[in-house]
Amino acid sequence: MLPAVICSFTFPLYLLLYGAFMTKNDIIRSRHEPAPNRPDERKHPEEPWWRGAVIYQIYPRSFADADGDGIGDLKGILDHLDYIAALGVDAIWISPFFTSPMVDYGYDVADFCNVDPIFGTLDDFDAVLQKAHALGLKLIIDQVYSHSSDQHPWFLESRRDRSNPKADWYVWADPKKDGGPPNNWQSLFKGAAWTWDGRRKQYYLHNFLSEQPDLNLRNQAVQDAILDIARFWLDRGVDGFRLDAANFYMHDAQLRDNPPSGRSGLRPYDFQEHLYNRSRPENFAFIARLRALIDSYEDRFTVAEIGDHSSLEELISYVEGADRLHTAYSFVFIENDRLSAQLVNEAVSAWDQADNSAWPSWAFSNHDAPRVASRWGRDRGGEHDPRFAKTLNTLLCSLRGTVFIYQGQELGLSQADIPYARLADPEAIANWPDTLGRDGARTPMPWQAQSSHAGFSTTEPWLPIDPDHLALAADGQQADPGSCYRQMQDFLALRKNHPALRHGSLHFFESPEPIVAFERRHGDDRLLCAFNLGPDPLDWHPQSTGQWSKLAITGLDGSIKAGGLHLPPFGGCILSHGEGR
Repeated sequence: MLPAVICSFTFPLYLLLYGAFMTKNDIIRSRHEPAPNRPDERKHPEEPWWRGAVIYQIYPRSFADADGDGIGDLKGILDHLDYIAALGVDAIWISPFFTSPMVDYGYDVADFCNVDPIFGTLDDFDAVLQKAHALGLKLIIDQVYSHSSDQHPWFLESRRDRSNPKADWYVWADPKKDGGPPNNWQSLFKGAAWTWDGRRKQYYLHNFLSEQPDLNLRNQAVQDAILDIARFWLDRGVDGFRLDAANFYMHDAQLRDNPPSGRSGLRPYDFQEHLYNRSRPENFAFIARLRALIDSYEDRFTVAEIGDHSSLEELISYVEGADRLHTAYSFVFIENDRLSAQLVNEAVSAWDQADNSAWPSWAFSNHDAPRVASRWGRDRGGEHDPRFAKTLNTLLCSLRGTVFIYQGQELGLSQADIPYARLADPEAIANWPDTLGRDGARTPMPWQAQSSHAGFSTTEPWLPIDPDHLALAADGQQADPGSCYRQMQDFLALRKNHPALRHGSLHFFESPEPIVAFERRHGDDRLLCAFNLGPDPLDWHPQSTGQWSKLAITGLDGSIKAGGLHLPPFGGCILSHGEGR
């Protein structure tokens, strides 16, 4: 979670209005001139595709099952690419589909350059890539470089003895004199980050599950092998990578103990400051090599996962400079259980501290966190209210940065209720009942309300389908002009036509909780975005400049009224400045 940042969210003086909002013919007028353009607000026709893109995350196990085994696959993705393209996103990100024992459902990779049979074949992947490109969609894939499966041939060789050619491809250490682990590092999932191996008579490091041993990226040969993996997929034509656990690439060579954090938590891991098992300065030498490889290909993209309550400084350090990554996937919203206008203001404005090369990425949901409709809506009555889902989606897609939408978010899906007997996620099982776990966000996509298994499969899926999701199935929403899906489709079409939303600057208005309001600007294109995050109707009287008129967007039912804006419960409004219409 990002630290609280004390910022001023007021406009500069030349943006303030000395009169009240006035309305006539659904137009807000002021006698004041618009503010002069800033350099970064001019048109940039050379902007790369990913800068300001909306990227749709596919969790392949749960997206669509084409072969009837209850598990989603690549052919299922192929069959539904038209649905994604019709939504209006710019790209897709496919979570791991590589050969794996599936202890952590694909993030324990046993062959980085092949497809697990449950998902299909390399030919199936090539077909997905080809069709995505034909539909105008870029395609990025997960790359897991911090660790492998304990069934990977590299690890099987490494653990054989201390003298084999891959003996130091993983992080091995002798026990302490009392036989205990080398230090106090804790795994994110459960218990110590060290497991004893009887063959080598040493411990090996795993920041995640014991079945996910950490690769020793201090070893140049390991780095070379990882770069060969990246080259394999780049040569195949992928448009970029989402880099899993990128802040865990290196460990402290001295294996020093982490100091206590002074905080309580649900896991032993939470009690430490992770100074020595993640985000080591040595990370950046490897990242520079990776970036140089990426840049040797045309128009490719990297987004780093810098998770686990990382600080803003840690996050930005991965994206400042030409030898770092293009952007970093911020967890400030995903790791926060409560939504407020202050959270949005602080998270977004904090990036003003970064240099001009640092570009943020935003997500409200993913496969590792409870779905946002439940996480933020349960305590305010919005969990099953489509207005809340619509407002959240529009707010997310209005922020300055690259946006990630998790499958089902466009339907307004809530967190599924999974009984303990059906849990599959090792993290959820290990920490039961303290965490909601990840399974509730990974249940199958509901494609058809009236079909067996919601049209996801012809047989019982690997996780149960929540009955509440049937009413939100894609087929019904595509046909309903007022649905969450159609609202996002409508707004993403508008986003493509407004460079202010893709590339423009963002300046916050002063507004009371729970109203979030800001202006997006790119040249003469100026939009005022206002959202009511609460369950009660609100009238807001902002100070603004110029002349504004409401844009017609499905599902955003805010309105201009005498003296200001009327924002209904979980409502919003997008206004266009007169000169930009």
